[in-house]
Amino acid sequence: MPTHVLVTGGAGYLGSILTEHLLDAGYRVTVLDNLLYREGSLFHLCAHPEFNFIRGDARDEATLREALAPADAVIPLAAIVGAPACDRDPGLAESTNLGAIQLLNRLRSPRQLVVYPTTNSGYGTQTGEVYCTEETPLQPISLYGRTKADAESELLNSPNTITLRLATVFGLSPRLRLDLLVNHFVYAALMDRYLVIFEKDFKRNYIHIRDVAEVFLHCLSHAAAMLGRPYNAGLDAANLSKAELALKIKAHVPNFYIHFAEFGADPDKRNYVVSNQRLREAGFEARRSLDDGIRELLKGYAMLGRQPFKNV
Repeated sequence: MPTHVLVTGGAGYLGSILTEHLLDAGYRVTVLDNLLYREGSLFHLCAHPEFNFIRGDARDEATLREALAPADAVIPLAAIVGAPACDRDPGLAESTNLGAIQLLNRLRSPRQLVVYPTTNSGYGTQTGEVYCTEETPLQPISLYGRTKADAESELLNSPNTITLRLATVFGLSPRLRLDLLVNHFVYAALMDRYLVIFEKDFKRNYIHIRDVAEVFLHCLSHAAAMLGRPYNAGLDAANLSKAELALKIKAHVPNFYIHFAEFGADPDKRNYVVSNQRLREAGFEARRSLDDGIRELLKGYAMLGRQPFKNV
């Protein structure tokens, strides 16, 4: 079982939660991050004797080689995340989401375990009626989905790897993201009080950020039984359409006005439901509900106060 974990991109939305979980579980943790968003999300961990931080780029060979040297396991989170961010700078997306993984795979020792988070958005526009399993062909419809699927393929064709096809993540983090669907819808409900939704029946799966952190811990401690396979990681009770999600939030924010637009299109065309049976058979099941996350987000957003560039 590994004792020293390297987390690339560990100051980000997921990494700042995961790093704390790893330290609490007794791991030594090194985070490599270029602080693209100038985040101070790991300040509260700097007093921990088993935490180390390297400011650098996961695409830089010398930096990555140095960071890899003492690690038993690697969780490569460094990525340009989401279709809009990737479309804004395709070269950056390719070099970070795929090139950095190819570099990591070339530099690491076969003894070093890699637990890689990809995305179940690779299932693309399957259907909202048939469950996608890990055997369902990936058909990514965005540059983001393609780079993540290609990186997953790179790793699964190499020894000592596990990949997690994460559902859409929700919940609070020291490095908050408002572009994730649940986080965005709850923010709109509380702050704007209205939301216009296109293609309301398109479905996807969801998972709480702390469940994601815990599934990484599970993979590290049960790696021998899980190696060489992808695992869908989501909440079975949360295969919801956008309309169902919005109405669930409205139950918490009654004066939330939702308009389901009959005309117009959402640029994100994903539509699928996902089976998490393989992960459950491997001993892990997500347990935090969407209602838990909505309540958490409402409390957190109440702390935001006045927003930049808004006189409110």
